[in-house]
Amino acid sequence: MSGRGRGRQASGTWAGPAGRAVSGMGDDGGVAAQAEQAERRQGSRTVRGMVPSLAVVLLAAFFIYLFVPHDESQDPVKPVDYKVELDSARRAAPYPVLAPEGLPEKWRATSVRYDADSPDGRAWHLGFITPDTQYAAVEQSDEKRPVKYIEDVTHGARKTAKTVRVRGEEWTRYEGEKYDALVRVSPGGSGSSADDAGAADGKGQGEGRDKTEDDTRDKGKNRPYTTVVTGTASFAQLQKMAAALSPGESGGAGKG
Repeated sequence: MSGRGRGRQASGTWAGPAGRAVSGMGDDGGVAAQAEQAERRQGSRTVRGMVPSLAVVLLAAFFIYLFVPHDESQDPVKPVDYKVELDSARRAAPYPVLAPEGLPEKWRATSVRYDADSPDGRAWHLGFITPDTQYAAVEQSDEKRPVKYIEDVTHGARKTAKTVRVRGEEWTRYEGEKYDALVRVSPGGSGSSADDAGAADGKGQGEGRDKTEDDTRDKGKNRPYTTVVTGTASFAQLQKMAAALSPGESGGAGKG
């Protein structure tokens, strides 16, 4: 056979120098490379096609926003009516639950809750937005660790040596980076005014309530409780809220 014939090793391969086989044009590696390039080109075309579509969507959204009427001056504050929660808390709590009475209408209640299930104590919260859009809240609890409770609700405000008298009662000033506060710790043994009103009418303490509520109240009735007026509001506004706090009569009024 001729030398050219001896050089053929197998179909699709040729003998190279030193007898090494060299792949021909039909090698799978070349086909894979071509497929990868085609895939990259397809991906680039897909991205380029999405850009104009996205621009059209954004432009349409802009014109919808521009021409649909909307009130930029609309008040974002959502006041809440807390009467039901206040009445329920005053029936259940082992201490007089306080809420402000007589504040101007521009003081708007925005949050309310009563937690009777905490193992540490029963907690009452009522939050307000002040006329200058600051925050002020009344927080109450018979928490066994008042120092920790005060730290929690005031976001770490620290006790100062300053005090202020509000309606004959002494409150201690707390100052913090986020909230300031006025704090008063009351001795135990005080029932709510709802109980007093019921006794004055000759009604039994448990009348109108289920036994579970009475048992819950009795367990913590002699425990001291803490009242905190706190928030981003100025001390003048916090003092104004403290002066407006009232245990109400037979549950009191709770309109924000």
